[in-house]
Amino acid sequence: MSDFDYLALDTAGRERRGSVRAASAEDARATLGARKLYVVRMEAATGASAAPLLSRRALLRKKLSGKQLTLFTRQLATLVQVSPLEESLRTIARQFEQEQVRTILLSVHNAVVEGRRLSEAMTREAASFPPLYRAMVSAGESSGTLPLILERLADLLERQAQVRGKVLSALAYPVILAIVATFVVFALMIFVVPKVVEQFEDVGQQLPLLTRIVIGLSEFLAGWWWALLLGLAAFALLLGRALQDEALRLRFDRRLLRLPLLGRLLRDLHAARMARTLSTMVGSRLPLLEGLRLTTQTVHNRALREASGDITEAIRIGGSLSAALKRAGVFPPLLVYLAASGEASGKLDVMLARAADYLEREFDSFTSAALSLLEPAIIVIMGAIVALIVLSILLPILQLDTLASGV
Repeated sequence: MSDFDYLALDTAGRERRGSVRAASAEDARATLGARKLYVVRMEAATGASAAPLLSRRALLRKKLSGKQLTLFTRQLATLVQVSPLEESLRTIARQFEQEQVRTILLSVHNAVVEGRRLSEAMTREAASFPPLYRAMVSAGESSGTLPLILERLADLLERQAQVRGKVLSALAYPVILAIVATFVVFALMIFVVPKVVEQFEDVGQQLPLLTRIVIGLSEFLAGWWWALLLGLAAFALLLGRALQDEALRLRFDRRLLRLPLLGRLLRDLHAARMARTLSTMVGSRLPLLEGLRLTTQTVHNRALREASGDITEAIRIGGSLSAALKRAGVFPPLLVYLAASGEASGKLDVMLARAADYLEREFDSFTSAALSLLEPAIIVIMGAIVALIVLSILLPILQLDTLASGV
């Protein structure tokens, strides 16, 4: 049996692209003919021959965003309960306005029409459907509980999107405030200070130290701002390339976890995400080891990824999840305790879900408290810098008044 890529027309005259498995090209054409598809072109599915069958638009295809994947999952979970899978996929693909999304979903739909399982069809668009997603879909197909699994997947994706949204919304105001403050300070140093300094050029007296420092910084920023930007860009580029080294990246990520505030945020966010994902997978009757392995691949922090890998290995050789979490030393004690309680009571998925709920609430409250302190801190720092600039301008004026009064 071989795979054959084809370009065909359906009864409505629309193009259909895909692949079909058959013993020969003649058998493949017969299979497509039975589906009422007129074959325009057919070639053996190889790396060299598949490319001509792909349109230029398909080569530039992007992946589904998190929001689009969540919406697709929720719609599919609803439709498969009342209509066949093939029809559900076609209906969802048509209702999306973005052409690239329709292309991705129709590719999955075509593979399902060819007789492939949904999880196998999603492999065609692996960039849009992560391994963890496909594994849960495969488990739902094998157990006959695909609608239930899709509902849990949609809940998981929506919860993760909710957490991401909270983080972004919490960071938005401080980031904008910091950018505006930086812009104001640079504008004062580059445009305002030089104009004021011109008034002191003919004084004939040595200016105060603070004024001389501010003038020096102003002249540097006014004349060499482009060099400063180039230096920052070069530093960012060199840092990015340096962090591509796994050993250096591991040390860098470990130090991030030791930072007083950021380290705790990273640990709690990872712990909540892992607990939520494992709860969904255990509740879907997926093997715990498979869930840990797939979850580990999604962790960006190398230190946390290494700890997750150690947990997977400890469970593989016969250890318990709670003992492995405790041994890793980077997870909150509450997660360890609830995992142990879940293992003892046979309700691991329920206890992991409760741990995820608690950790997410803790993350929300801690983030709100930290950012509520960050905002006034930015304002105070900006006020202090502006005050120093103003003071550096006032000091020569006061000095001149003193000299004039002395005379």
